[in-house]
Amino acid sequence: MLNRGYAYTTTISNKYAGQNLLCHLASLYPHSTREAWREKLESGEVTLDGVIATGNESVVLGQTLVWNRPPWIEADTPRRFDVLYDDSGLVAVNKPSGLPTLPGGGFMENTLLRCVQERFPTANPVHRLGRATSGIVLFAKTALAASTLFANWNTPKIQKVYRAFGQNVAERDAYEISTPIGLVPHPLIGSVWAASPKGKPSKSSARVIARTANTTTFEVSLHSGRPHQIRIHLASIGHPLVGDPLYTTGGQPLAGLPGDGGYFLHAQYLQFPHPVSGVPVSIEAPLPAGFPS
Repeated sequence: MLNRGYAYTTTISNKYAGQNLLCHLASLYPHSTREAWREKLESGEVTLDGVIATGNESVVLGQTLVWNRPPWIEADTPRRFDVLYDDSGLVAVNKPSGLPTLPGGGFMENTLLRCVQERFPTANPVHRLGRATSGIVLFAKTALAASTLFANWNTPKIQKVYRAFGQNVAERDAYEISTPIGLVPHPLIGSVWAASPKGKPSKSSARVIARTANTTTFEVSLHSGRPHQIRIHLASIGHPLVGDPLYTTGGQPLAGLPGDGGYFLHAQYLQFPHPVSGVPVSIEAPLPAGFPS
């Protein structure tokens, strides 16, 4: 699918003030080399405060930097989703593995957001799932529903339960995981979320559902909402997700990318008070075909 292109906009912070623009672009968007950025600059794709940039400028605190990325052909993704719950304020859908929740990482149109808004124009996601993660994504249709759910999302009022397929055989039947999660260096994208003693407090509860000779299926309840929390937490106790290209034992990153797929993680159950009526709402998403039981 050929999309409409996208304008990536940032504001120059004090940390980068005085830096050469070409160097700044190469560090801000490390997916492209300096040579590639020279070509983009020569094509007039980059502006500073609305003026086409050459790359030789020294950036100034407060300037608006825009990369006007031309339209590109996006990789194919599964676009079909099932509606699990729908009323005047909310809609919950069952996201397929392989479909990004939000634009980013090369995807603008082939995203769950665009697919859902084709049917429910006012819907916006309350949270997000990783591209390879399947299962429940909750959308708010009104500002009132959105504000209430955002306020409650990482509190005990919201119950979030996942199914995860991990490497290695668990020695115990249940785990309380409190590994802190923070940004650590990454060779391809500068930094990535991972287990870090300097990270933010995080908590997950994992219960063993099944074991094979070299794998464990877990049911995981989230008590905080850090990025990639289940992937990091299970890896931190010696059970990286089967097929995960990013996290290894200890919750540390490999050279893969956050959006790379291949692992098994499913948002299976969600319970919360309705943001308008307060009545408890329970939603369950069946496991996708091929998900290990």
